[in-house]
Amino acid sequence: MKQGIRSKRSIAKFLGSAVLFALPALAMAAAVPGEKAPAFSEVDAAGKTHNLKDYEGQWLVLEWFNKDCPYVKKHYGSGNMQALQKKYADADINWLTVISSAKGKQGYLEPAEALDVAKNHKLKASAPFLLDSDGSMGRAYGAKTTPHMFIINPQGEVVYAGAIDDNDSANPAVIPDSANYVAAALDASLAGKAIEVASSRAYGCSVKY
Repeated sequence: MKQGIRSKRSIAKFLGSAVLFALPALAMAAAVPGEKAPAFSEVDAAGKTHNLKDYEGQWLVLEWFNKDCPYVKKHYGSGNMQALQKKYADADINWLTVISSAKGKQGYLEPAEALDVAKNHKLKASAPFLLDSDGSMGRAYGAKTTPHMFIINPQGEVVYAGAIDDNDSANPAVIPDSANYVAAALDASLAGKAIEVASSRAYGCSVKY
């Protein structure tokens, strides 16, 4: 009898461990090109709530951000990211910048701090940061790095996911000679053409969940 009880406890312990090991895989999903974009509802630093459904019928770019990341500094210090934001805002494309850093981790910002950082970084045409401190939006999209870029079409489908460009150096001097995947995908889409590169390996600092 005791043997049976011990066996049941061993099985229960094994199953419990299996569930624990499975949780990280279940928690980190991924936004895959060709599939529907994961729904989200996040509050920005100014207190406004943004939902995916708010952008139905519109183009939307999502960008993951960490002010202390050298790769983010590469694209913002050079003005490259702001130029992209402005260019495509002028073409009626929405752009949201997301901070998924957890409280106490690198890149985390309180709302007032985020408003100051948005002003100092001269964000163009973007909300003053979606504050995803619980990481729910980042995990739903499988955001792994800062920056990590996603493009969603008016039908609510992901059409691009990955790096901003093809050069993973943190040196801003390489930007002029880099192939910008985000710009290429948006330009092709607006021209009614197929996107040549729909996914790529994202590079940058890890998102600090």
